[in-house]
Amino acid sequence: MKKKSLILAALLAGISCTGLFAQTTTGSLNPGGFYIKGGLNLSNISTNNDGSVDKAKTLSNFNVGIMGDIPLMDALSFQTGLYLTGKGSKTEAYLNSNNKDDNYSKTRFNPLYLELPANLVAKIPISQDARIFIGAGPYVAMGIGGKTKVETKILGTTSTSEENIKFNDDDPTTSQQEGARYDRLKRFDFGLNGTAGIEAGRILLGVNYGYGLTKINSTETNNSANDKNKYRVWSINLGVRL
Repeated sequence: MKKKSLILAALLAGISCTGLFAQTTTGSLNPGGFYIKGGLNLSNISTNNDGSVDKAKTLSNFNVGIMGDIPLMDALSFQTGLYLTGKGSKTEAYLNSNNKDDNYSKTRFNPLYLELPANLVAKIPISQDARIFIGAGPYVAMGIGGKTKVETKILGTTSTSEENIKFNDDDPTTSQQEGARYDRLKRFDFGLNGTAGIEAGRILLGVNYGYGLTKINSTETNNSANDKNKYRVWSINLGVRL
């Protein structure tokens, strides 16, 4: 009889704790959770020593992945995840700037990366189930593929070509760039993130800016002399909490 009473008491306590946890989670100002995310990238590569880019070279791209939001308190979260993201840029060159329908060469440079961000995010409640967020942190990315496409038109004749993008075989634990060649990119990229947006219910809408700190060509050394030849990526993301 005593054993049955103890079992019944434990079951009632478990039910009470489950109900309390559900109530706390439902009413939380910062519920956290896992999100499936995807969206549009507007990527470019810095062309000047001060890190600025040529706006005409922005390439439309994509990002997709999963994000984990870990609440640290009602107004603060740690966010990380894993994304497949497209970077790169495009170029357009014309033999005659007054005739852009003919005599041109257009290149789309589109490498693909697996990217892991790590952001601290502050949240400002605007209702019981909605909040504005803003945050920042570092990211690291590993190149896994991509293509370079070239379209040329000369004297009315159009030709196209396509090549796979190649990465070096770098060991990230060393300071050298193993497998560096002029026609290969560095395997690893790292930089800084800035993110902002709004959460409402299970939906998240945000913008992100990725500021690359790594020169992308494997034969180039990183130094503080300039910020030329580094990724710059604006992203617009839509997420759904699982």
